[in-house]
Amino acid sequence: MVTSAEQQRLRADFPVLQRLGRSGRPVVYLDSAATAQKPQVVIDAEVDFYEKRNAAVHRGAHQLAEEATDAFEAARAAVAEFVGAQIDEIIFTRNATEAINMVATAIGNASLGRGGVGAEKYALKPGDEIVVTEAEHHANLVPWQELCARTGATLKWIGIGDDGRLQTEQLAHVVTERTRVIAFTHASNVLGAVTDVAPFVAAAKAVGAVTVLDACQSTAHIPVNLADLEVDFAAFSGHKLYGPTGIGVLYGRREMLADLPPAVFGGSMVELVTMTEATFMPPPQRFEAGTPVVAQAVGLHAAVQYLMDTGMDGVARHEQELTDYLLPRIAEIPHVQVIGPLDSANRLAVVAFDLAQVHPHDVGQVLDSQGIAVRVGHHCAQPLHRRFGLAATSRVSAGIHTTIEELEEFLAALTQVRTFFGLGE
Repeated sequence: MVTSAEQQRLRADFPVLQRLGRSGRPVVYLDSAATAQKPQVVIDAEVDFYEKRNAAVHRGAHQLAEEATDAFEAARAAVAEFVGAQIDEIIFTRNATEAINMVATAIGNASLGRGGVGAEKYALKPGDEIVVTEAEHHANLVPWQELCARTGATLKWIGIGDDGRLQTEQLAHVVTERTRVIAFTHASNVLGAVTDVAPFVAAAKAVGAVTVLDACQSTAHIPVNLADLEVDFAAFSGHKLYGPTGIGVLYGRREMLADLPPAVFGGSMVELVTMTEATFMPPPQRFEAGTPVVAQAVGLHAAVQYLMDTGMDGVARHEQELTDYLLPRIAEIPHVQVIGPLDSANRLAVVAFDLAQVHPHDVGQVLDSQGIAVRVGHHCAQPLHRRFGLAATSRVSAGIHTTIEELEEFLAALTQVRTFFGLGE
């Protein structure tokens, strides 16, 4: 855990934490799983780019274009370093949802015979299988549903146990010789549980399936090395990583990207175009059609550099202490049901809960009146909520700037919510 003085210096990096909420006190921001707040260095980096280097990248022959291109590619290199990837394995997208859709669409294109000989390994046909989990965010579920509808493949899934952990033992019978894709979350945005990636990768390798990892909730909170995890593809978003909105990242192993057909077509990703056909550039440019997210990439560069300078091991230790503090205390509040593991090991400081007889939106509004920002709803994970017999939950999620004192404020306010709605001891 960082010292109190270090924590205060770090909190001063986030301008929004200085503003006052409805309560007249500084906002207690406990919604980092939805979107992270931005340190001043990220804000400054985007402004500086627009003020001094704004230009179209890769094609201009003037100074501004050269500087913009250098900044864009430097961002790619920084992101690659942050997640343990090679530079040409990083593709910038609009968001993580687009990144996952890009893989699904490209596999669909391969299934239509597009992409040449190398793409044949991706082609799906009726009777093939795609495996997901019951814990997935809709962004890592709906694209695979749609791909099944397009190709005739069958969707299967790994369930969640009563303890809020994925039942990885089910891999032994859910994954078969017909399984072609296994897509799964690295950390649940509802349950907070961190997935043991190794069994999924091993199951995929045993049958020659492709792995797609949703790393949106993990990259900002724990050290992540995608090469060490040995997944084929991974997606994460900039805005959850203390970076700008409007940018996501698709990681693909070099040899996998080499044979994957493009999913979006247009300028910047082509080599030769005639009136009847086109050839495409190698990765990563093959997957970055049109004007790329240049300013956002510059901001994301500042964000990952900020995290690397802070130290991801230290970030993980800090947030583990927050989890250790929060979990037992919220679980012991009468009428509160925590959705997810009660064991803080291999768990993020993301805690979804149900307050008996009180709608989550009402919980959120009362907390907001006291200056505490939490998330309410189904968190884009309706099947997960249905698994636990709920339509929605309230969710508190911590970040690098969260303090024990803020969690104490939240817990005290949650107790007052119970009183407000007439829930006795």
